[in-house]
Amino acid sequence: MKFAIVGAGGIGGYYGGVLARSGNEVQILARGENLAAVRDHGLQVRTPEGAFTASVKASDDVSQFTPVDCVIVAVKTYSLKEVAPAAKHLAENGALVVPFLNGVDIAERLVELGVPRESVVGGLTTISVVRTEPGVFERRSNFQKVIIGELPGGRDQMRRQRVERVVQAFLRAGVEAQVAEDIRAEIWRKFAFIAGMAAGCGLARSPVGGVRAAPLGPLLLERAIREVVMVAHARGIRLADDETERILRFCATLPDGMKPSLLLDVEAGRQSEIDALSGAVGRLGREAGIETPIHDTALAALSVARK
Repeated sequence: MKFAIVGAGGIGGYYGGVLARSGNEVQILARGENLAAVRDHGLQVRTPEGAFTASVKASDDVSQFTPVDCVIVAVKTYSLKEVAPAAKHLAENGALVVPFLNGVDIAERLVELGVPRESVVGGLTTISVVRTEPGVFERRSNFQKVIIGELPGGRDQMRRQRVERVVQAFLRAGVEAQVAEDIRAEIWRKFAFIAGMAAGCGLARSPVGGVRAAPLGPLLLERAIREVVMVAHARGIRLADDETERILRFCATLPDGMKPSLLLDVEAGRQSEIDALSGAVGRLGREAGIETPIHDTALAALSVARK
Protein backbone atom coordinates (compact mmCIF):
# COMPACT_ATOMS: atom_id res chain seq x y z
CA MET A 1 0.00 0.00 0.00
CA LYS A 2 0.94 3.64 -0.32
CA PHE A 3 0.94 5.63 2.92
CA ALA A 4 1.50 9.28 3.81
CA ILE A 5 2.45 10.19 7.36
CA VAL A 6 1.51 13.69 8.46
CA GLY A 7 3.59 14.39 11.55
CA ALA A 8 7.08 13.01 12.12
CA GLY A 9 6.97 12.81 15.90
CA GLY A 10 7.23 9.58 17.85
CA ILE A 11 4.10 7.87 16.56
CA GLY A 12 4.34 9.07 12.96
CA GLY A 13 8.03 8.28 12.65
CA TYR A 14 7.68 4.87 14.25
CA TYR A 15 4.72 3.68 12.20
CA GLY A 16 6.22 5.14 9.05
CA GLY A 17 9.27 3.02 9.73
CA VAL A 18 7.50 -0.27 10.42
CA LEU A 19 5.16 0.18 7.45
CA ALA A 20 8.07 0.93 5.11
CA ARG A 21 10.10 -2.01 6.42
CA SER A 22 7.25 -4.40 5.55
CA GLY A 23 7.20 -3.27 1.91
CA ASN A 24 4.75 -0.36 1.84
CA GLU A 25 5.59 2.88 0.04
CA VAL A 26 5.77 5.64 2.66
CA GLN A 27 5.96 9.42 2.27
CA ILE A 28 6.39 11.49 5.42
CA LEU A 29 5.70 15.16 6.05
CA ALA A 30 8.47 16.59 8.24
CA ARG A 31 10.41 19.79 8.72
CA GLY A 32 13.64 21.26 10.05
CA GLU A 33 16.30 19.02 11.52
CA ASN A 34 13.94 16.07 11.53
CA LEU A 35 13.38 16.37 7.79
CA ALA A 36 17.11 16.63 7.12
CA ALA A 37 17.85 13.59 9.28
CA VAL A 38 15.19 11.44 7.60
CA ARG A 39 16.36 12.46 4.15
CA ASP A 40 20.00 11.74 4.97
CA HIS A 41 19.68 8.60 7.09
CA GLY A 42 16.13 7.27 6.75
CA LEU A 43 13.83 6.52 9.68
CA GLN A 44 15.93 4.98 12.43
CA VAL A 45 13.70 2.84 14.64
CA ARG A 46 14.59 1.23 17.95
CA THR A 47 12.37 -1.31 19.69
CA PRO A 48 12.68 -3.75 22.61
CA GLU A 49 13.21 -6.46 19.97
CA GLY A 50 15.94 -4.69 18.00
CA ALA A 51 16.70 -1.75 15.71
CA PHE A 52 16.37 -1.06 11.99
CA THR A 53 16.46 1.75 9.45
CA ALA A 54 13.71 2.27 6.86
CA SER A 55 13.95 4.26 3.66
CA VAL A 56 11.07 6.67 2.99
CA LYS A 57 10.38 9.77 0.93
CA ALA A 58 10.35 12.92 3.07
CA SER A 59 9.27 16.48 2.31
CA ASP A 60 7.97 19.59 4.02
CA ASP A 61 5.63 20.26 1.08
CA VAL A 62 2.64 17.95 0.76
CA SER A 63 2.03 19.15 -2.81
CA GLN A 64 5.15 17.17 -3.74
CA PHE A 65 3.55 13.91 -2.55
CA THR A 66 2.22 11.42 -5.06
CA PRO A 67 -1.32 10.08 -4.43
CA VAL A 68 -1.59 7.59 -1.56
CA ASP A 69 -4.11 5.03 -0.30
CA CYS A 70 -4.03 6.18 3.31
CA VAL A 71 -2.82 9.19 5.26
CA ILE A 72 -2.04 8.76 8.94
CA VAL A 73 -2.34 12.00 10.90
CA ALA A 74 -0.04 11.74 13.92
CA VAL A 75 0.54 15.13 15.51
CA LYS A 76 -0.18 16.61 18.90
CA THR A 77 -3.76 17.81 19.22
CA TYR A 78 -2.71 21.46 19.35
CA SER A 79 -1.14 21.09 15.87
CA LEU A 80 -4.23 19.63 14.20
CA LYS A 81 -5.35 22.93 12.65
CA GLU A 82 -1.88 23.46 11.22
CA VAL A 83 -1.76 20.10 9.40
CA ALA A 84 -5.42 19.85 8.38
CA PRO A 85 -4.75 21.43 4.95
CA ALA A 86 -2.23 18.66 4.21
CA ALA A 87 -4.76 15.98 5.17
CA LYS A 88 -7.39 17.75 3.05
CA HIS A 89 -5.07 17.82 0.03
CA LEU A 90 -4.26 14.12 0.32
CA ALA A 91 -7.91 13.17 0.89
CA GLU A 92 -9.00 15.10 -2.18
CA ASN A 93 -6.46 13.04 -4.11
CA GLY A 94 -8.02 9.78 -2.96
CA ALA A 95 -6.56 9.02 0.47
CA LEU A 96 -8.39 7.53 3.43
CA VAL A 97 -7.64 9.71 6.47
CA VAL A 98 -6.83 7.88 9.72
CA PRO A 99 -6.12 10.09 12.77
CA PHE A 100 -3.91 8.77 15.58
CA LEU A 101 -4.32 11.68 18.01
CA ASN A 102 -5.25 11.85 21.65
CA GLY A 103 -8.82 13.08 22.00
CA VAL A 104 -12.42 12.04 21.44
CA ASP A 105 -13.47 14.48 18.70
CA ILE A 106 -10.53 14.41 16.29
CA ALA A 107 -12.41 13.06 13.27
CA GLU A 108 -15.14 15.67 13.72
CA ARG A 109 -12.54 18.43 14.02
CA LEU A 110 -10.84 17.30 10.80
CA VAL A 111 -14.16 17.53 8.99
CA GLU A 112 -14.76 21.01 10.45
CA LEU A 113 -11.30 21.98 9.15
CA GLY A 114 -12.25 21.03 5.60
CA VAL A 115 -11.28 17.37 5.21
CA PRO A 116 -14.03 15.57 3.25
CA ARG A 117 -16.18 13.60 5.68
CA GLU A 118 -16.39 10.61 3.37
CA SER A 119 -12.59 10.29 3.57
CA VAL A 120 -12.31 10.33 7.38
CA VAL A 121 -12.54 7.33 9.68
CA GLY A 122 -11.87 6.90 13.38
CA GLY A 123 -8.55 5.59 14.59
CA LEU A 124 -6.37 5.15 17.63
CA THR A 125 -3.10 3.60 18.67
CA THR A 126 -1.93 2.38 22.06
CA ILE A 127 1.84 2.56 22.26
CA SER A 128 4.70 4.23 24.13
CA VAL A 129 7.10 5.73 21.60
CA VAL A 130 9.29 8.83 21.54
CA ARG A 131 11.50 10.67 19.09
CA THR A 132 14.82 10.64 20.90
CA GLU A 133 16.61 12.84 18.36
CA PRO A 134 15.97 13.99 14.78
CA GLY A 135 15.13 10.96 12.66
CA VAL A 136 15.39 8.47 15.55
CA PHE A 137 12.25 6.86 17.01
CA GLU A 138 12.16 4.52 20.00
CA ARG A 139 9.29 2.26 21.05
CA ARG A 140 9.50 1.70 24.79
CA SER A 141 6.41 -0.43 25.28
CA ASN A 142 6.05 -4.12 24.57
CA PHE A 143 2.63 -3.36 23.13
CA GLN A 144 1.73 -1.63 19.85
CA LYS A 145 -1.92 -1.68 18.96
CA VAL A 146 -3.95 0.02 16.22
CA ILE A 147 -7.75 0.14 15.97
CA ILE A 148 -9.58 1.69 13.00
CA GLY A 149 -13.28 1.90 12.26
CA GLU A 150 -15.96 3.79 10.39
CA LEU A 151 -17.71 6.63 12.18
CA PRO A 152 -21.36 6.36 13.23
CA GLY A 153 -23.81 7.31 10.53
CA GLY A 154 -21.29 6.93 7.74
CA ARG A 155 -21.12 3.22 6.97
CA ASP A 156 -20.07 2.40 3.42
CA GLN A 157 -19.04 -0.97 2.02
CA MET A 158 -16.20 0.41 -0.10
CA ARG A 159 -14.80 2.46 2.78
CA ARG A 160 -15.07 -0.59 5.04
CA GLN A 161 -12.94 -2.53 2.56
CA ARG A 162 -10.36 0.27 2.57
CA VAL A 163 -10.25 0.19 6.36
CA GLU A 164 -9.70 -3.57 6.27
CA ARG A 165 -6.82 -3.14 3.80
CA VAL A 166 -5.12 -0.63 6.10
CA VAL A 167 -5.54 -2.94 9.10
CA GLN A 168 -4.05 -5.82 7.09
CA ALA A 169 -1.04 -3.63 6.23
CA PHE A 170 -0.42 -3.00 9.93
CA LEU A 171 -0.79 -6.70 10.71
CA ARG A 172 1.78 -7.58 8.05
CA ALA A 173 4.08 -4.99 9.64
CA GLY A 174 3.91 -6.86 12.95
CA VAL A 175 1.50 -4.48 14.68
CA GLU A 176 -1.53 -5.74 16.59
CA ALA A 177 -4.41 -4.27 14.63
CA GLN A 178 -8.17 -4.66 14.26
CA VAL A 179 -11.28 -3.21 12.66
CA ALA A 180 -13.65 -1.74 15.25
CA GLU A 181 -17.40 -2.20 15.05
CA ASP A 182 -17.87 0.69 17.51
CA ILE A 183 -14.90 3.01 17.06
CA ARG A 184 -16.36 5.70 19.35
CA ALA A 185 -16.38 3.27 22.28
CA GLU A 186 -12.81 2.24 21.50
CA ILE A 187 -11.67 5.86 21.36
CA TRP A 188 -13.35 6.69 24.68
CA ARG A 189 -11.89 3.54 26.26
CA LYS A 190 -8.39 4.65 25.33
CA PHE A 191 -9.21 8.23 26.31
CA ALA A 192 -10.19 7.14 29.83
CA PHE A 193 -6.80 5.44 30.17
CA ILE A 194 -4.60 8.20 28.77
CA ALA A 195 -6.51 11.11 30.33
CA GLY A 196 -6.58 9.35 33.70
CA MET A 197 -2.87 8.53 33.56
CA ALA A 198 -1.99 12.02 32.37
CA ALA A 199 -3.96 13.69 35.17
CA GLY A 200 -2.65 11.40 37.91
CA CYS A 201 1.00 11.32 36.85
CA GLY A 202 0.94 14.97 35.80
CA LEU A 203 -0.36 16.18 39.15
CA ALA A 204 2.13 13.97 41.00
CA ARG A 205 5.02 14.82 38.62
CA SER A 206 5.83 11.13 38.81
CA PRO A 207 5.90 8.03 36.62
CA VAL A 208 3.10 5.57 37.25
CA GLY A 209 5.10 3.51 39.77
CA GLY A 210 5.49 6.49 42.07
CA VAL A 211 1.79 7.25 41.93
CA ARG A 212 0.87 3.64 42.68
CA ALA A 213 3.19 3.63 45.70
CA ALA A 214 2.08 6.98 47.16
CA PRO A 215 -0.53 7.31 49.91
CA LEU A 216 -3.87 7.67 48.11
CA GLY A 217 -2.04 7.50 44.76
CA PRO A 218 -4.12 4.55 43.53
CA LEU A 219 -7.26 6.43 44.56
CA LEU A 220 -6.12 9.42 42.51
CA LEU A 221 -5.76 7.24 39.41
CA GLU A 222 -9.07 5.51 40.05
CA ARG A 223 -10.97 8.78 40.41
CA ALA A 224 -9.31 10.30 37.34
CA ILE A 225 -10.28 7.29 35.21
CA ARG A 226 -13.76 6.98 36.70
CA GLU A 227 -14.58 10.61 35.89
CA VAL A 228 -13.92 9.96 32.20
CA VAL A 229 -15.98 6.76 32.21
CA MET A 230 -18.88 8.59 33.89
CA VAL A 231 -18.78 11.32 31.24
CA ALA A 232 -18.70 8.68 28.50
CA HIS A 233 -21.73 6.89 29.94
CA ALA A 234 -23.61 10.18 30.26
CA ARG A 235 -22.95 10.88 26.58
CA GLY A 236 -24.29 7.50 25.49
CA ILE A 237 -20.95 5.82 24.82
CA ARG A 238 -21.15 2.05 25.25
CA LEU A 239 -18.46 1.27 27.78
CA ALA A 240 -18.67 -1.67 30.17
CA ASP A 241 -20.10 -1.09 33.65
CA ASP A 242 -16.75 -2.21 35.09
CA GLU A 243 -14.65 -0.21 32.60
CA THR A 244 -12.81 1.69 35.34
CA GLU A 245 -11.73 -1.55 37.02
CA ARG A 246 -10.61 -3.00 33.68
CA ILE A 247 -8.44 0.02 32.96
CA LEU A 248 -6.98 -0.03 36.46
CA ARG A 249 -6.01 -3.68 36.01
CA PHE A 250 -4.17 -2.72 32.84
CA CYS A 251 -2.47 0.18 34.64
CA ALA A 252 -1.24 -2.29 37.26
CA THR A 253 0.73 -4.11 34.53
CA LEU A 254 2.66 -1.01 33.41
CA PRO A 255 6.36 -0.72 34.30
CA ASP A 256 7.03 1.53 37.30
CA GLY A 257 9.05 3.94 35.18
CA MET A 258 6.43 4.53 32.49
CA LYS A 259 5.50 8.19 32.01
CA PRO A 260 2.56 9.44 29.96
CA SER A 261 3.57 11.73 27.12
CA LEU A 262 1.92 14.67 28.86
CA LEU A 263 4.29 14.30 31.81
CA LEU A 264 7.28 14.16 29.45
CA ASP A 265 6.11 17.40 27.86
CA VAL A 266 5.59 19.09 31.23
CA GLU A 267 9.02 18.02 32.45
CA ALA A 268 10.64 19.32 29.27
CA GLY A 269 8.79 22.65 29.47
CA ARG A 270 6.99 21.98 26.18
CA GLN A 271 3.39 22.71 25.31
CA SER A 272 1.24 19.82 26.50
CA GLU A 273 -2.09 18.30 25.51
CA ILE A 274 -3.72 18.99 28.88
CA ASP A 275 -6.54 20.97 27.27
CA ALA A 276 -7.41 18.09 24.91
CA LEU A 277 -7.28 15.62 27.82
CA SER A 278 -8.42 16.92 31.22
CA GLY A 279 -9.80 20.08 29.63
CA ALA A 280 -12.04 18.04 27.34
CA VAL A 281 -13.18 15.81 30.23
CA GLY A 282 -14.26 18.88 32.16
CA ARG A 283 -16.00 20.59 29.24
CA LEU A 284 -17.89 17.47 28.18
CA GLY A 285 -18.68 16.67 31.78
CA ARG A 286 -20.27 20.05 32.37
CA GLU A 287 -22.35 19.61 29.22
CA ALA A 288 -23.58 16.27 30.58
CA GLY A 289 -24.03 17.43 34.18
CA ILE A 290 -21.12 15.33 35.52
CA GLU A 291 -18.67 16.80 38.01
CA THR A 292 -14.98 16.20 37.19
CA PRO A 293 -12.94 17.66 40.07
CA ILE A 294 -9.76 15.66 39.40
CA HIS A 295 -9.57 16.74 35.77
CA ASP A 296 -10.56 20.32 36.55
CA THR A 297 -7.72 20.44 39.09
CA ALA A 298 -5.28 18.89 36.60
CA LEU A 299 -6.22 21.44 33.94
CA ALA A 300 -5.75 24.35 36.33
CA ALA A 301 -2.47 23.08 37.79
CA LEU A 302 -0.83 21.86 34.60
CA SER A 303 -1.91 24.83 32.50
CA VAL A 304 0.00 27.04 34.93
CA ALA A 305 2.95 24.65 34.97
CA ARG A 306 3.55 24.84 31.22
CA LYS A 307 3.78 28.62 30.95
